[in-house]
Amino acid sequence: MTHKTTLSFTDRHHRFLTEKVGEGVFASQSAAVAAALEQMIRDEEERAILLDGMANEIRARMQTSRDEYVDPAPVFAAARRAI
Repeated sequence: MTHKTTLSFTDRHHRFLTEKVGEGVFASQSAAVAAALEQMIRDEEERAILLDGMANEIRARMQTSRDEYVDPAPVFAAARRAI
């Protein structure tokens, strides 16, 4: 189902849309806007997946006991030598 709506664009955005339609990249300005919205939806979904993965990793690491921690001194010493 499609819905008709009215959108307003800056001169820059309107010029870009008009150029892309003229170049044949998109069939219409509506198609270009729909493609942009689809990309935004994919970006948001990917961001949610990544944030969920990070949250799960943080939760898992919070369960790590202190005796499993890595001593940072040798790691930083090696980094200082490299610098």
